[in-house]
Amino acid sequence: MPIVKTVNVTKRFGKFTAINGVNMEVSSGEVYGFIGPNGAGKSTTIRILLGIIKASEGEVKIFGKDAWKDAVDIHKQIAYVPGDVNLWPNLTGGEVIDLFMKLRGATNKNRRKELIQKFNLDPSKKCRTYSKGNRQKVALVAAFASGADLYILDEPTSGLDPLMEKVFQDCVMDAKRAGKSVLLSSHILSEVERLCDRVGIIRQGRIIETGTLNELRHLTRTSLLVETKRPINALYDLKGVHDIAEKDQGLSFQVDAEELDTVMQHVSQFGLIKLESSPPTLEELFMRHYEGAVHTLNTGVGGES
Repeated sequence: MPIVKTVNVTKRFGKFTAINGVNMEVSSGEVYGFIGPNGAGKSTTIRILLGIIKASEGEVKIFGKDAWKDAVDIHKQIAYVPGDVNLWPNLTGGEVIDLFMKLRGATNKNRRKELIQKFNLDPSKKCRTYSKGNRQKVALVAAFASGADLYILDEPTSGLDPLMEKVFQDCVMDAKRAGKSVLLSSHILSEVERLCDRVGIIRQGRIIETGTLNELRHLTRTSLLVETKRPINALYDLKGVHDIAEKDQGLSFQVDAEELDTVMQHVSQFGLIKLESSPPTLEELFMRHYEGAVHTLNTGVGGES
């Protein structure tokens, strides 16, 4: 049974449809990446999962329970970190962490201490004195010290420096190894690529692609750097070849996955000296989906993320 399952979930705000027929599954022990531009519907979907708002249509189950009706029970087993954490200004970071741990019945003080050290957090300071990055650290320590079964993380590394991002990534992998499930919404595509078992891409309120990175890579291109004994003729005429550029010692170009065999047969006729190949990145895949829709990336849709 999936830990998270949504079936044809739609949410309307008046005449505006924020999400439309979203289907999603997150399995036990899986890290699921949820990506899309601002306004695509990521945060609306997450609010529905958390039982903060009710779906207009569709079914939302977490641990087999209804996300709206059984929200109180579900929250005993989940930890949520938003992209902009608001804390009680007169409590210290340590007091906030202790409060969240107590609410979930977590008692692992050693884990709390270990995480505070890893994130280089001073828990004795009042929350009103914390920077945005330190507020994120408080929320992340509280979440990963809670022993939750499901982590819902919405832009969780917002405000963190690269060193702390690495600590966060280690915590996610620790949770995965412990059999926990993670739903990670992030605009840092390299982070998603490094951590996630499967990825769902949402655009204008609809999931337009979902699968493992290997399953999705057929949609994009392989980058090649080729050096040959003789100049390559007619490369421009080949189907599926893009972005040809001369380099010091050869040519660089991209090839659609389905044309790679034909292109390599053609190139090898000219006496291969050197061949470097790099697989398509998640960023390339993501941008390929948004070719011709740059305005969506820049402006969002309806201001709802």
